[in-house]
Amino acid sequence: MNKLVIFNLPVQDLDKSKAFFSALGFTFNPKFSNANAAYMNIVDGSVHAMLSTEAFFQSLIGKPVVKAREGNEVVICLSCESREEVDSLIAKAVAAGGRTPHPPEDNGFMYDQGFEDIDGHLWNLVWMAPDA
Repeated sequence: MNKLVIFNLPVQDLDKSKAFFSALGFTFNPKFSNANAAYMNIVDGSVHAMLSTEAFFQSLIGKPVVKAREGNEVVICLSCESREEVDSLIAKAVAAGGRTPHPPEDNGFMYDQGFEDIDGHLWNLVWMAPDA
């Protein structure tokens, strides 16, 4: 059975968030996007995010939206094909307005670093040696 992973993230400014993630190389599907939400392709065919304005997101959950800069419920982890890809995506995130909450961690068989997007959501990028 073919499954998709689609997670929803509330954002303060949809256009700024789309620009941020576009700078990282992610694309958007206009067929599933509107003024309140944008369907972002992370891994074609399998992993996607729905970036939703905070007001729209709140209407879906019926409770207050947590401000990601003040507290987090989840860290989104993406695997990368190389250490260089980790470093490249981190550099793009910082150049687009994100920040790194910690330096890279190199354990030899695994290399990772995280970034905080412009809304405060935490993302972790990790490369693991194929034979680890």
